[in-house]
Amino acid sequence: MKEILINVASKELRVAKIKNKRLNDLLVERKKSRQIVGNIYRGKVKNILKNIQSAFIDIGEDDNGFIHISDIVENAQKFQEMFDMDFDSINNQENQETDITKVLKANQTVLVQVVKEPIGTKGARLTSNVSIPGRFLVLLPNSPHRGVSKKITDNKSRTRLKSLIQAFEMPSDMGLICRTSCLNATQDQLIDEAHELIEIWQNTRYQFEKTKGTSLLYQESDVTKRTLITAIDKQYDRILVDDKATFNSLLRMQKKYATEDCKLKIELYRDKLPIFKRFGVEKEIDKAANRKIWLPSGGYLFFERTEAMYTVDVNTGRGQKKDGGKNVEEAIVHVNMEAADEIARQLSIRNIGGLIICDFIDMRYRKNGRRVLDRLKAALKEDSAKITILGMSEFGLVEMTRQRSRESLIQTMFTDCPYCYGKGVVKNFESVSVELERAILELIHCGDNFALDVNLHPQFDQYLTKNDKEFLCEMAEQHNAKVLFKTKDTLHISEFEIFNSTNGQLLEV
Repeated sequence: MKEILINVASKELRVAKIKNKRLNDLLVERKKSRQIVGNIYRGKVKNILKNIQSAFIDIGEDDNGFIHISDIVENAQKFQEMFDMDFDSINNQENQETDITKVLKANQTVLVQVVKEPIGTKGARLTSNVSIPGRFLVLLPNSPHRGVSKKITDNKSRTRLKSLIQAFEMPSDMGLICRTSCLNATQDQLIDEAHELIEIWQNTRYQFEKTKGTSLLYQESDVTKRTLITAIDKQYDRILVDDKATFNSLLRMQKKYATEDCKLKIELYRDKLPIFKRFGVEKEIDKAANRKIWLPSGGYLFFERTEAMYTVDVNTGRGQKKDGGKNVEEAIVHVNMEAADEIARQLSIRNIGGLIICDFIDMRYRKNGRRVLDRLKAALKEDSAKITILGMSEFGLVEMTRQRSRESLIQTMFTDCPYCYGKGVVKNFESVSVELERAILELIHCGDNFALDVNLHPQFDQYLTKNDKEFLCEMAEQHNAKVLFKTKDTLHISEFEIFNSTNGQLLEV
């Protein structure tokens, strides 16, 4: 059974996709950081960076957007990669880049679309190659290309759809892409949607010419609408929502988008126990916040984020011991197979994007490596994000990239620790004790401070009492000084404060 749970709170909306009673995908959208991918803006060029052929554009959001020359010059290859499509022909000359200063000028008004959410300190990634997606089709207002999704593999269906969109009466400089969902759409539905998309574009152009300054010209569908269309197209059994207003909105939209044979049920959750707690989703979210994930066999995954990439380390843990050592190779393969399934699930739940390195347990035979790689590819097929996977190296490493469209779950829910500054570690008490010794000597010798009050965290004070406090007092006395230790529980565990006992001045070291 496949179902979608929607949890609506005052500040956020969460959508959980459940397959066979197990969380398969998670979307968290906060009101203060709503998604803007797909939005079209009237922007203004703020400054041009000629050395990297890029520009920053004010679109009226918190941060300026970023655009590269390749996102300005029409590029058929990029469209193919973005929408996973096949075009009938590609003009190679279109891919040649030019000087950005010949295309954009400071303070120039431009029409741009967001293709990547702002993440961290980076602003939104923009393009002038606008595309307007519908349920079945994608309109390319500035490109003549017409193509069909690669995911439609039936040759007869591909030929029918290509012939259909080629016959559409529309401006020759506009293109169309058939999405996977159009496979079951009628000709009338496709024609109606094509006209609707053209009308949206014409209205967008009108707003661009009519308005002044930076402004939002076209807003992409909200989360609930996208969720409903996904549920219909992917043939989910049920949507369960805990908010009446959202429930009524979904029912209204269902009348417009659902077909006669659609079996999707939309229900209002009425139990007192929170919906995500009732279906075990909260526990899964808590697990996704951990770096270690246990596998059924006793092995585990370890996720680590660096500035450049995500790494996923697969370990046997207790898995090999269960086999009793009778067939070590097959036990390792079994753990790797479980890991492949769980990696695919966790990448989707955590929304990890960018470069990802998976370090599987070393296997003796290459055929086993191919089995694990095939399992990983199969598990990732249902992921909505675009994923590119390279082969497995002889060391068991699999390199892949996953489309980064918005912040990861960790970036949405957490911030760097103000004590360790994101390092995940703090100094041990011995290191802090050494620093305290140096600080006391420096204040005595360089500042002529011979009466010192030292404030410590209670736990650090306990450590010093057992180990170094007597030594520090004797050291001060040898230099004709006196040190008095006090506790202050508001201090960070690895910090201390030193005051001049005479005038109460806080001393800096």
